[in-house]
Amino acid sequence: MHDKHYDQLETRDPAQRELAQFNLLPDLVRHAMANAPGWAAHLKGVDAGALNSRQSLAKLPVLRKSALTQLQAKVPPFGGFATAPAGVLGRVFMSPGPIFEPEGRGEDWWRTARALFAAGIRKGDIVHNTFAYHLTPGGWILDAGARALGCTVIAAGPGNTEQQLDAVQYLRPNVYVGVPDYLKILLDKAKEGGRDASSFKKALVGGGALFPSLRAEYKASGIDTYQTYATADLGIIAYESAALEGMIVDEGAIIEIVRPGTGDPLPAGEVGEVVVTTFNRDYPMIRFATGDLSAVLPGTSPCGRTNMRIRGWLGRADQTTKVKGMFVHPEQVAEVAKRYAGLGRVRLVVARAGEQDVMTLRAETTKADADLKAKLAQTLQAVTKLKGEVELVAPGSLPNDGKVIADERTYA
Repeated sequence: MHDKHYDQLETRDPAQRELAQFNLLPDLVRHAMANAPGWAAHLKGVDAGALNSRQSLAKLPVLRKSALTQLQAKVPPFGGFATAPAGVLGRVFMSPGPIFEPEGRGEDWWRTARALFAAGIRKGDIVHNTFAYHLTPGGWILDAGARALGCTVIAAGPGNTEQQLDAVQYLRPNVYVGVPDYLKILLDKAKEGGRDASSFKKALVGGGALFPSLRAEYKASGIDTYQTYATADLGIIAYESAALEGMIVDEGAIIEIVRPGTGDPLPAGEVGEVVVTTFNRDYPMIRFATGDLSAVLPGTSPCGRTNMRIRGWLGRADQTTKVKGMFVHPEQVAEVAKRYAGLGRVRLVVARAGEQDVMTLRAETTKADADLKAKLAQTLQAVTKLKGEVELVAPGSLPNDGKVIADERTYA
């Protein structure tokens, strides 16, 4: 570990990283299929040995986070996706849903130390961790990484602001870890009550959007703030560095950006759903669809880290909505589009007209003919069981925001 980077993995030649990861992937998939019945069923018929490229990975089915609740209810506690029984693990967590998540026994099991290091956090720092430690894994995910780096952790959790300010005043932590907004509550309450919270110099935040105005406000108080992107199923996915140009993908993950409702990878720059593969032997995740939207930033970070960068959180990919009392899913819109070659972006717009829900499918195409329009309308009705209008539009005219369904009804 040297001063600027956590290890030499971060500065590898990108082609070398790709080669190394796809050399590891076949064994990960074999291990998952041999030891986790959920993966064996999900990947039935897959030849693990052939998974040597992004193209071959993209052929595997995605596992949707939204499906985990039902899968786990059928086969408690992990739906058959963990490679070890609950009794062998270090901890078990429960997130709303309920969704159960395991933690194995190794050090820094969630791979968090790298993200903390990129935020300038070092051995000997005192970390005030306000993520929750009860039932959900948030607090533990960051706690493990901080301790692996050699930091001291104050296990604060959320709430009890007065007590927290006592801890801050006497223990003088120089690092805040938690959701972006709670640090402001601590600083404002300290100012109000004439308490000293001036020890904070660095912050690593996650679990919500960090607005530029809030980052600037922290900076004015002498605190450098960085974001991390992690989930209970995957651990760290991506993190910011001092360059503050996008979020750098973690070395233990492969990220794909796919068209919402499908598993089809999108070109760099297109907004789509974040799909993640992690090399975790206890709880392997292979093409796990997070439900989050982002996009790939081309090029590499000026900080010297060479991994892929993404734009951070750009909204939710699960745009399921109700039209005339029926659910319409992004998967259905994707199904309509894939039956016709040559379409660009497609977007189902839901609006109100004359106190009725109306659907309009907008599709980018170079060949705008009446025949295509009629066929699309027919397919839309066959797939969704609802009638809708079709508008053919010029390529590049629909917004690049990852929205496959845009609900434009106002509920005010």
